Amino acid sequence: MILPFSMDDLLALIHSTRPIIMDAYAARQVTVKGLADYVTAVDLGVQHYLEGALPGLCPDAQLLAEEEAKWSIDPTRPFWVLDPIDGTTNLMHDYQQSCVALAYCAEGAIQCAVVYNPFREETFSALRGEGGWLNGAPIQVSRHPDLAHSLTVFGTTPYDKSKSVSVFERARRLFCASEDVRRGGSAELDLCYVACGRTECFVELDLKPWDFCAGMLILEEAGGRLTDEAGNTPCLYRNSDVVASNGLVHQELLALLGDVPV
Repeated sequence: MILPFSMDDLLALIHSTRPIIMDAYAARQVTVKGLADYVTAVDLGVQHYLEGALPGLCPDAQLLAEEEAKWSIDPTRPFWVLDPIDGTTNLMHDYQQSCVALAYCAEGAIQCAVVYNPFREETFSALRGEGGWLNGAPIQVSRHPDLAHSLTVFGTTPYDKSKSVSVFERARRLFCASEDVRRGGSAELDLCYVACGRTECFVELDLKPWDFCAGMLILEEAGGRLTDEAGNTPCLYRNSDVVASNGLVHQELLALLGDVPV
């Protein structure tokens, strides 16, 4: 489809959040939302800034965003999916593995996406049918054909530690089947790392749409695949388990995880 805005304008807008994200004082202004679930003044600052700016790109688009989330969107109309800071706990600890992630959805699909990590000055982006990019250069998933030659990543679902046995059984299986495992702390960046070939797969339970929508398109446009653990395409406006890969190891990955209880 033809976007109602230019990718250059979208990228410029996302890059303009940098001063807000890099405010170390604001990153230390923390409110506890729940178990291992935090919001900082940076999260709120980025969201409020983009809430005001996005209508200038697409006046009719709805907004599904992490902070003060409104789930009552009409999926038949265009909508944005925004995580103002993915990796908030990382941000609080100056771990520098945090990003702003934004996807534009219309006609039942993600049409474009941007994931920006200002700490590394890395911008991942994608346009449906046109490819995925890192800082403007095309990216592709790795060609490793099996888990035995793969670097794998898992998420810990920290907001629900009742799932820890299930989470770490998945991690144990990934560790035993692959070269090694990693834990990044930002699902959107984890997906982008699969997209650009730094890793081969990523697994996490119960992600919210803003945790995976932008990375999903970037990964798919780079030649990868993202499903839930049953092998189905996740809904763009509901929580989902996520299994992401370079595509070549996907069936092996699904089989490895298939009988682990949630």
